[in-house]
Amino acid sequence: MKILFLRFSSIGDIILTTPALRAAKQQIPNAEIHIAVKSQYSKILEENPNVSKVHKLEKDLKSLISDLKKEDFDMVIDLHHNLRTLRIKRALKKPSRSFNKLNKQKWFMVNFKINRLPDVHIVDRYLETLKDLGVKKDDEGLEFYIADEDRISRDKMDPGLKTGYYTLAIGAQHNTKILPVDKLVGICEAADLPVVLLGDKNDRERAKEILENLTSKTREKVVDLCGKIPLGTSADYIRQAKGVFCHDSGLMHVAAAFHVPIISYWGNTIPEFGMYPYQTWHKRIENPNVPCRPCTKIGHSKCPKGHFKCMRELEIDVDFSQGSA
Repeated sequence: MKILFLRFSSIGDIILTTPALRAAKQQIPNAEIHIAVKSQYSKILEENPNVSKVHKLEKDLKSLISDLKKEDFDMVIDLHHNLRTLRIKRALKKPSRSFNKLNKQKWFMVNFKINRLPDVHIVDRYLETLKDLGVKKDDEGLEFYIADEDRISRDKMDPGLKTGYYTLAIGAQHNTKILPVDKLVGICEAADLPVVLLGDKNDRERAKEILENLTSKTREKVVDLCGKIPLGTSADYIRQAKGVFCHDSGLMHVAAAFHVPIISYWGNTIPEFGMYPYQTWHKRIENPNVPCRPCTKIGHSKCPKGHFKCMRELEIDVDFSQGSA
C-alpha cells in the first residue's frame, strides 16, 4: 500500500507526525510511506527509515501536484488540512483521511475562554486518521534522525560542556511565545550547569543581548550557537544535554524525541491545544493569572493588550527534580 502524508510545516509539527509515519510503516503490510513538506523542512525526515520518499513543496503547488500524480498513491493522509492540501486531494482523486484541527473548539477557547478541547495530544489525533487502516498507537514516542555529518562528539564541543550542560532554545515562530530577554538571562544565571543557547539566524540579536546582560561569571559558562549550526547539529546538542529550557517551539519537540528532560515556558498559547511535550518528562511553566490568555491559537508579533503579562510576570524555574509526564 502506497500512502502519501501531507504536513507542510513547521519543525515541531513535522516531528509530531513521526509516530503516525512509523506506525503506518510497521503495522500496514508492505506499506510504502511518502510525505510532502515544504522544501526548507525536508531534511527533518530525509534520514527517517520509515519514509521512502520526501516530496518537497517549493513555491509552485502545481509542480508538486504533477510529481505526486506520477506516484499513483493508494491513500492520502492529510495532517495539515488546509486549502492547499484540499487542492492536492482533489487533484489526486484518491481515498483520503484528514485529521480534526478542532478549529471550533480553539475558537471558543481563544475568544470566550470556554474549554471544549478534548484532553488528547495532537499526535494521537494524527493517529486517528489511520484507524480505518487498522493502525494503533505504539507508545514509542517521537523520532528525530540526525545525519552523520550533523553529529557532534563531546571532544569537539566547547571544553566547558564536556562534563554536562543544559540547552536553552531562545526562539519560537512568534514573538508572543518568547520570554523577554531578562527572563532568558535569569535562566542562564540560575542554571547549575553551563548553558548552550540554540536558535536560528533570526535569534542572533536576542542571543547577543542575552550575553551582554549576563554577569561575567555566568558569561563564562554560556555558549552561543544561534544561527551558527544546522538544525541537525542543534538536535545533537539537545540529545546530549542534561535538560532543555524552551518555549512552545520546534526544539521542544526535538527534545521530546530524545526523551531529554524539558522545562517549557508558555506565553500566549496553552498546552490544552494539544502540543505539549509528548511522552517524555517535562515541566510546563505558565502564568495562570492572565485572563486574556490564550489570545491566539498560534501566536502574535506582539501582545495585543500591550502588557505581555503572560510572559513578563512568569516565574523562572530551572529545577528538573520535579515535573509531569
